[in-house]
Order: sequence, then C-alpha cells, then structure tokens
Amino acid sequence: MQDIGAEIASLKEQLGASLCIMGHHYQNDAVVRHCDITGDSLELARRVPGVEAAHIVFCGVYFMGESAALLAKPGQGVYLPSLDADCLMSRMTPAPLARRVLEQISATGRKVIPLAYVNTDLALKAVVGEFGGAVCTSANAKTMLRWALDRGDSVLFLPDRHLGNNTAETLGIGRQDRHVLRVGAAGLTQPETQALDRRLLLWPGCCAIHARFEPDDVAAMRAAHPGCRIIAHPECRQEVIEVCDGAGSTSYLIKEAARTAAETPGSTLIIGTENNLVHRLAQRHAGQCRILPLGHAVCGNMAKVTEKKLLATLQSVAAGAASPLRIEENLCPPARLSLTRMLEACGN
Repeated sequence: MQDIGAEIASLKEQLGASLCIMGHHYQNDAVVRHCDITGDSLELARRVPGVEAAHIVFCGVYFMGESAALLAKPGQGVYLPSLDADCLMSRMTPAPLARRVLEQISATGRKVIPLAYVNTDLALKAVVGEFGGAVCTSANAKTMLRWALDRGDSVLFLPDRHLGNNTAETLGIGRQDRHVLRVGAAGLTQPETQALDRRLLLWPGCCAIHARFEPDDVAAMRAAHPGCRIIAHPECRQEVIEVCDGAGSTSYLIKEAARTAAETPGSTLIIGTENNLVHRLAQRHAGQCRILPLGHAVCGNMAKVTEKKLLATLQSVAAGAASPLRIEENLCPPARLSLTRMLEACGN
C-alpha cells in the first residue's frame, strides 16, 4: 500500500532548501502536516517575500496562489496542487463590473477608494490598485478601512459585505453611514435611488461558508453548553457576531483557543469558522478545554487540495516537469500595488 506521507517526506528531503510548502489554516491535517509555513491570508502574504526557495508549493485556493506569485522573487515558481480550488466569494466581483461601478460613483464627484478583501482575483486587485485602493485581510481590515477612509470621501468595500459591516461596527461607523450597493450585470441598478454619499459602500458579496451560520446556531449552543464562550470569524453575518462573545480573524481564533486552554481549563469554547481549523484546535488543546464548531462549515474548494495531489505536484517539481502558475503580466503592476499598500500600511 502506498505511503503518501513517507513519499512526500522523501521528496522534501531530496529537494531540500529549493522547496517551500506553504498552506492555509483551512487545509486538512493530512496536508498541513507537510507545510513548512502555515498561516492565514495576511501571515502567508507577509512570509512570501522572505522565502528564498526556488519552488513554492502553495496549498490553498487559487487567489492565494496568485498573491504568492505576485509577491515572489523573479525566477521563483509558485505551484498549486489543485488549480480548480477556487473561492466563490472571489468570483462575486468581476473586475469589469467593479470598474464600471467605481466609474459610476466617481462620476458623482465623490472620491471613492476601493478596499478589496484579499479573497479576490488578480484582475480585481489590479482595478483596485489602479483606483488608488488596497487589499485587506480579516486580520487587518480595521487598519486598512481606516487607511482608506483617510484617503477619500467614501470607501467601496468588496466583495464581502459582512466583513465590511462588522469592521465598520468596530470603528464606530453607524449603519446610517453605510449602504449595500444594488448591482446588476451592467453596473449599479438605478443609481439615482441609491445612497452613494455614504462613507462606506458595500459590495453585496459574502463567504458562503461563514454566511450559513445563524443567530439560532449560537442560541442552540448556549442552551446545549451552559457557560460556554462563543467566538466567530467576521465573515459571519453581523447579527451572528452581535450575539457572540468575540470575533476576529483566523489568527485571533487560534490565539483565543490557546488563551482559553491556558486560563480557563475545563471550559468550553465554540468557534464559528471553517471546521478543519476548529477540529485542529480541538486536538491541539485536548485535555485542557473543549473546543467545538458552531456548526457544519467545510470549504469544498479548500478540500480539493489533498495529500495525494500535493505528492503529485512535488513529483513534478522534482522531475523538472511542473508548470508554475502563470499570471497576466499587464495586471501585475497595479495588482502588486494593491498588495504592497496593505503590507506597508500594516508595517509589513
């Protein structure tokens, strides 16, 4: 019987310093155990420029591989074990449509700064960079939204309206200062009826995984586990976050799990995010505290990256037959600008 783990370990030893395997926290354990660097979107983006390996195998969805290719050094190859691992949210804002909407808002005389969640494709990042904007992650959305607000009359946050709403709440931007855009195939739908003068304009997108949580899920967990603490990712609906005890990025959730285990042993922590991470945290802190998922939430696209596909990618790299991710050169300068603005604003 094939021992995939042993074969991967052998190839890693063979390739040595020429290889770096990076992986997102939402990857399954079979893949994560082989990663040299793991992290959320922000941590992985920060680490790419410091990687010296000639080959970067990126275990994550497609837009993450694009970001890695943008930030990689000349001559480095970025390889994705599963090219069809996409992100539904990243497809909710086609670049041509975003450009049209930005042009329509700008035509009103207002200076609008686009702020795109990192969960977007290269073409959209290029549009954002061209219009003076930047990208953000859930970990630095508060910092980057403040950055964008300082640079224009309003901010267009895209594509995740839930992250935008929850971040606005932490900054004290009232609901009367926000507007969720109504967008059609040709741009804004009846723009004259929309509140385009609000400080924060939100694209009507979301993460299908986090958006499935409901306030009733929180109530059910509190009833089933009296005294539990519930935290969730800010891609969840605002009405869910409002009934939780805390909310934050993937890195926040990981830190809170460690803090709970250390400071309140024997307690129960419920986490509303992708289940692979929750199960990993539960195993990590087993015997210290109980960690449970808020509900079923598995990203099918992240799951497309398997240990078997990782092995096949490493075999191709070792044989010199792997094809690195190709990105459109003309999109690179403005897209890279949107990423470097984020890294600079957050102290790299």
